[in-house]
Amino acid sequence: MPALPVPENRAVAGAKLLARFASVGLVATILYAVLTAVFAGSDWLGLAPVEASLAAYAAAALFSYLAHRSFTFMSAGSHRSQGPRFLLLTIAGLAVAYAAPSLLTVTLGLPLAVPILVTSLAIPALNLLMLDRWVFAERRRRDDGPA
Repeated sequence: MPALPVPENRAVAGAKLLARFASVGLVATILYAVLTAVFAGSDWLGLAPVEASLAAYAAAALFSYLAHRSFTFMSAGSHRSQGPRFLLLTIAGLAVAYAAPSLLTVTLGLPLAVPILVTSLAIPALNLLMLDRWVFAERRRRDDGPA
């Protein structure tokens, strides 16, 4: 009689999910940086630095969506429902990245390091939670995430 596979420990599964999430985030960040430099330095495209940054951010966000959907969360849900959720989450992250420096430095007079730290820690943590519980909540059978 063949042995049945032993279910993976929840902590191990969570660590694997976190590693996949971090690896996609790292690649998306590198992609953003490289594309921004290429777009801003291209005479053919003629993009100003802000335009280059926005175009690169959009490309990195698309990569991030596809990679998180297929690699991090191995989702079986439809693009029709998950795409708009991901877009909304991305826009919310941008809003926090805009609002945090405004509130914490301009209004409260804190050093710039504070909103940078808050944004750098809060956005990935909230993204992991929201991607896991809302955007990619539908999983394939082989899921090993903490859900």
